[in-house]
Amino acid sequence: MALHEAPIPFITLPNWVKAAAQCGFNIEPVFRELGVQTDLIHLESATITMPVLEKAMAACVARARRKHFPFVLGETFAFEYLPDLETFLATSPTLREAARVFDWVRELINPMIKVTLEERGATAALVLNLGEGRGPAGAYFTEALVASMVKFGRRLLHGRADYERLCLRYPAPRYAKEYTRYFKLPVAFDQPRNALEFDRELLDRPLEGGYPALHQQAEYRVEQRLARMVRPTGLVAAIEDACARHPQLLGRGLGPVAGKLGLGPRTLQRRLQEEGHRFADVLARVRYRLAIRYLELPGADVESVSEKLGFSDRRSFTRAFARWSGVTPSAFLRRVSP
Repeated sequence: MALHEAPIPFITLPNWVKAAAQCGFNIEPVFRELGVQTDLIHLESATITMPVLEKAMAACVARARRKHFPFVLGETFAFEYLPDLETFLATSPTLREAARVFDWVRELINPMIKVTLEERGATAALVLNLGEGRGPAGAYFTEALVASMVKFGRRLLHGRADYERLCLRYPAPRYAKEYTRYFKLPVAFDQPRNALEFDRELLDRPLEGGYPALHQQAEYRVEQRLARMVRPTGLVAAIEDACARHPQLLGRGLGPVAGKLGLGPRTLQRRLQEEGHRFADVLARVRYRLAIRYLELPGADVESVSEKLGFSDRRSFTRAFARWSGVTPSAFLRRVSP
């Protein structure tokens, strides 16, 4: 199965329904025609393939009568089924800290989303990469993501500042004037990248909603959720599976893992870079998930878990676990012990 055709989470289904209603049509026939499963009871485990999602987007754009569907989809997006992400954003002390949410969005909502923070001189930019090169649908999904980012950014800033410019890689569409009217920003098409630009100084300006205690709790809950997820695809999935099945690989570097996968170290490194991942990040995620699993076992102790995960000593494991979860392994054990 090609990576593009692998199932991805479809936890945003309710937002599609709301956006369609605001655009003057019922989305149920679209989903029925495409065979999209609409089960709210098991929404957290719902999936869809990217080709089907692209067809759904194109169908919704064609049916929308009152507004441009991607704009509305982005604006109506809310973390209804991921409240910890909403709390993390709302309680962030700075925009720089809030930007960390994009790493989680990629894992929890859509692995095709990649947003990076760039800083050049007095300008900062959130650079978007979302499914370009696959026809009009790529632009539609970029529009939806931009609309969502603009909404959340303005909410965090409470009107004290704003984005400066929206840059887009694709040519101006026939409805290009709608961009300026809708986003209330200068818009430039045919640019080298998709990006929302703003004053770099805003990155570290204290936000009014900053709430350290709640922020840390939200981060911990999100990391707990990620630790229990088993939804990686492609090369990352193979690495995680190999390390989970053979914990002795942990702590031995990239070479032994590459060998287990039948690849050379340089090939593994290059392929990870092509997919937008770093080996250290993948390894940390595996270790965290296994740490949670091991610590929840009856009779677990920090020393033995540290050894199983390939840490040089208990202190190294304690520092890493605290960085991942916000609590020490000992504190976590006290929470899960009966």
